[in-house]
Amino acid sequence: MSTSPGSPHEQAAGPNVPAADASRAPAGAAPVRFFPGKRPVLGVAALAVLVGGGVFGAPKVQTALDTVSTDDAYVNGHVTFVAPRVSGQVSKVLVDDNYRVKAGDVIVELDPEPYQVQVHIKRAALGAAEADRNATESDVRGTLAQLRSQRWKLQTAMEQVDNQVALLKARAAALRSKEATLARAKADLARAKEAYEKGASGKQDYDAAIEAAGVADALVKQAAQEVAEVRVSLGQPPVPENGDLTSVPADLNQTFSTVRQTLADLIRITAQVGLPLSKAEATPKEVLDEFRSRDAHKDVDRIFDKLVPVAPAMIQADAKVLQAKRDLELAELNLRYCKVLAEIDGVVTRRNVNPGNNVQAGQQLMAVRSLTEIWIDANFKETQLAELRIGQRVEVFADTYGSRRAFRGRITGFTSGTGSTLALLPAQNATGNFVKVVQRLPVRIELDNYDPDSETLFTGLSVTPYVYFKEPATGPNAGRRLQELTRTGVPTGAKQ
Repeated sequence: MSTSPGSPHEQAAGPNVPAADASRAPAGAAPVRFFPGKRPVLGVAALAVLVGGGVFGAPKVQTALDTVSTDDAYVNGHVTFVAPRVSGQVSKVLVDDNYRVKAGDVIVELDPEPYQVQVHIKRAALGAAEADRNATESDVRGTLAQLRSQRWKLQTAMEQVDNQVALLKARAAALRSKEATLARAKADLARAKEAYEKGASGKQDYDAAIEAAGVADALVKQAAQEVAEVRVSLGQPPVPENGDLTSVPADLNQTFSTVRQTLADLIRITAQVGLPLSKAEATPKEVLDEFRSRDAHKDVDRIFDKLVPVAPAMIQADAKVLQAKRDLELAELNLRYCKVLAEIDGVVTRRNVNPGNNVQAGQQLMAVRSLTEIWIDANFKETQLAELRIGQRVEVFADTYGSRRAFRGRITGFTSGTGSTLALLPAQNATGNFVKVVQRLPVRIELDNYDPDSETLFTGLSVTPYVYFKEPATGPNAGRRLQELTRTGVPTGAKQ
């Protein structure tokens, strides 16, 4: 039986009950309602979802619009390989893998005894060199005493020549006086002879005149002999060709044999004490004048006192002492190198040394990874690089800590090429089967105020950086793609 719309059966079934079901309902039963009261709840739930999505999703959408990110990023850091500077046998290993060390901590000790012996040997060699230097200084001072003596000998030799020249002139004057006396005696003799022959005087007067003339002649001959002796002592002929008994060279006190010999001895000693002369064939006067010119007060003796440190023998002795000191310093340095120190703060890894091992200088014993000198190498796609610049702010989330910890940093540089171009055998794309692949470029991100003691980032951990490219870049080289070198040769903004 069909029921028309609005019939009592349809109305009794209610608006939510199909007509067929209503027709099968027992007479007098209450109308059945499906999902009673659910429509308001669903509306509220939908509204809550929309509001929650707006509250929590809007920041993520805004972040996605304002940043560039990649999940191809990893923590990187410096690693320092520990190696001894000297060879020897390992006596102690004070650390093991995963030990944290500070710069300057002793981590390995070598047997110091061989190097201690070398220190004793070099110290003894230094003492011997210093003793030799003292002996050399004494010898140099003795040579300087000889130099002073030779200087006075030269002065004396010159004065003796001048005295001999003066004596020659005096003897020549005496000779002339005696010759005058002889001439007068001869005249007296002639007069006495004439008076004796005329009987005007006696025999006695005549004999006295003869005797006086003989004495005067003997005195003349004696004076002439004395003049000849003086001339010969001066290296001159007894009788000069010009007849002038007093004629001698004007520079005789410079060229006389004893003067030249004394000068030669003086020059030899000056060479020994390191006082070269400007002229090889200098005269005695020139030598003394040159000595005087080297002192402001024209005092030759003051010059000699300054010659001790610059004497060739002293220079050589000082050089030997200096060499012995450097040898001792090297031996002491090698002794200190028996203690191998950690060069940086970090964590020990790759230990491969044990007590008793014989190691060579430069042999790798272990490595120390820095906990502070770390950075992020983020491999961005080439399609993401257009807006990236040095100095842009970065937030980094490590997979280890999730979203509860954000590390802050900034871009500090771009690698000069992709990984494939820096490979030992770069890929060759000049083929007929070329397939274009999006390349990635490593971008370096330095962390700001990173504290490894609070939340440590280990080298190799995966991270996700977010670069806020819409914010202005700050810091050194801000807004650039390439770093500039400073005067120290370290890139601006790089950690030193």
